[in-house]
Amino acid sequence: MQETLYKEHIPGASHWSMVIPAGHTLTLTDPEGGSNVSMLFYNPNNLLERYNAPDTLKCQHTFKLTKGHCLYSDMGRIFCSIIHDDTQWIDSVGGVANKQKVEQKWGARDYQSDRNAWLQNGYDSLLVEVAKYGLGKRDLVANINIFSKVKTDDEGTLSFVEGHSKAGDQVQLRFEMDTLVVLTTCPHPMNPASEYPNLATELCLTKSAPISDDDECMTSCDENGRGFENNRRYQCNHSHHHTSPTLSGAQ
Repeated sequence: MQETLYKEHIPGASHWSMVIPAGHTLTLTDPEGGSNVSMLFYNPNNLLERYNAPDTLKCQHTFKLTKGHCLYSDMGRIFCSIIHDDTQWIDSVGGVANKQKVEQKWGARDYQSDRNAWLQNGYDSLLVEVAKYGLGKRDLVANINIFSKVKTDDEGTLSFVEGHSKAGDQVQLRFEMDTLVVLTTCPHPMNPASEYPNLATELCLTKSAPISDDDECMTSCDENGRGFENNRRYQCNHSHHHTSPTLSGAQ
């Protein structure tokens, strides 16, 4: 059992970020069932490098993400590996809702009138969080949605799967390079719930176990082997003038 370095309960409709050093694992837990966690990833030492959804899906020949897959940057490096996924399907295409979408689905509420009972949207929530690092609208790329599933039929029609994540389900991300993690717990844009889903998520950070030669994420496809090699080269190039950051977060 790995020692817990950090734990936090993130309420629904909230945003959060942390610089997580390589060699650490973030465990996300859905406490009630039905949660949604929209996540983005950046290189804290070069914020122009960020998560690339098309490359992540294309190089691993998949539409969904789950255990054994890696999350790639636009430089061909691996931010993190998915080493555990109780849900067996992480949405990679649904994106986040904006203010207009939330108003259409659940009505208009604003902070000035409703205080903490207002209905935040994922787009603005992420925008507030990335602004803490000098980032803005042009830096919000396609995200992943942990605990959510969007499937497609033969005609290419996308549909949201209700009841996908159960209470207690966990997803674990093992970080392969220093990564700025930004997330929001606002509801998935395709969630058909009649009431605004205000569902929390729990986070736990631990040291990662050593990676074995037969690691599932590294060996699941040739592309992932090359991704790990790209990380190794990058870390060698930076080891002389850079040390891993200490854990730092914002909420």
